[in-house]
Amino acid sequence: MTIKPHPHRERRERHASRRRLWGRAKGKPLSAHQSNLVQELLPTLAALPGPLSHFGGAQSVSLEIGFGGGEHLLHLAKNEPNCGFIGAEPFLNGVAKTLAGITERELDNIRIHHGDVTEVMAALPKNSLDRIYILYPDPWPKPRHYKRRLIQEDFIAELYRVLKPDAPLYFASDIISYVDWALARILRHGGFEWTAESSSNWLTPYENWPSTRYEAKARREGRTPHYFTFIKA
Repeated sequence: MTIKPHPHRERRERHASRRRLWGRAKGKPLSAHQSNLVQELLPTLAALPGPLSHFGGAQSVSLEIGFGGGEHLLHLAKNEPNCGFIGAEPFLNGVAKTLAGITERELDNIRIHHGDVTEVMAALPKNSLDRIYILYPDPWPKPRHYKRRLIQEDFIAELYRVLKPDAPLYFASDIISYVDWALARILRHGGFEWTAESSSNWLTPYENWPSTRYEAKARREGRTPHYFTFIKA
């Protein structure tokens, strides 16, 4: 008799050998308060295993991939207390900052994965998420590093798998080469509809957008943020 491995295990093993998708994993030393949050609070908010089991009564569950300092994730969770939010971020300092925000705002509807988002994706069942946000991902601007960009054909297929039908995928970037790269690949997949009707659609921030420090830096340096919305067909 042949014993087949569990599908979640298969996906985890497949993603374990993936390319590295991020640069630094840690910046300046954490404060004592931040270190304490990472040691004591983070394990209680860990997204894995069973990323959906934390939100049994939630109206919806969303995933933010690479939440940075958590400005957008915290804003959503505060304004939508009946919804669940999963955040994945490999940069420890961003995780620590977000944990501090969770305690300050007394939020109980966020779960955090400190690490590679593909580990979360592998544990999610088909048609399980109501929204996915990919906001200002690392652009890896040098051509020799393009293989490290998050938006690749296999990853788009995973985004499609875990999103519910008619659910939105949000992608924002200020790097034109990455904008073109992502737009071409997401549309080529064939499973997503691009909702824009004119340039004003992708140059206008999302409704109830709180802005982020990455967006502010882009504008200071003269780069134009682009905001795309795709709907799973």
